[in-house]
Amino acid sequence: MSEQILEKLIKKVSKLPGLGPRSSRRVILHLLKDKEKLFLPLIQDMNDVADKIKSCIECGNLDETDICSICRNTSRNKSVVCVVETVADLWAMERSNVYTGQYHILGGVLSAIDGVNPDQLNINSLENKLKNKDFTEVIIAISATLDGQTTAHYLADRLSKLNVKVTRLAHGMPVGGELDFLDDGTIAQALKARNEL
Repeated sequence: MSEQILEKLIKKVSKLPGLGPRSSRRVILHLLKDKEKLFLPLIQDMNDVADKIKSCIECGNLDETDICSICRNTSRNKSVVCVVETVADLWAMERSNVYTGQYHILGGVLSAIDGVNPDQLNINSLENKLKNKDFTEVIIAISATLDGQTTAHYLADRLSKLNVKVTRLAHGMPVGGELDFLDDGTIAQALKARNEL
């Protein structure tokens, strides 16, 4: 009986990103080695997150309140909004400690293969936000994949009717990158986006 319960939990954990059946089994067995110090506190923390964390009604970020700490922060630039795919992307932008404006989480990118169309993304709410507030610039900060590029072009076209400048994050050579290790697409993009020194 206990083996069935364990296998059920391992299967569920293996569906998490970056974890397969073997990794999940190792994680679960490690947690069970010391239930009191590892497993039970984790269960409590997960219950707390499930009960208290919600999506911000302004940008889609996660917080304990209806409006997240970023949107509540009065020192942030209220005239610029950065459009990202996911909460993880928003957190990555925040880690840079460079961007100080507002955010809008799309909830993914357009994808014909996965059947994701514009109605399934938070595009209408982005348009409403831009119409109802005094934004001067929209920064599109989504992945440089084919679906990301398609989404960026779609957004730029759709937002062109509004009185707002639409920009995109630069793509190209990463800091510390060596030419020999870069793919052709990255090198081509770096050449196109070159700046005068």
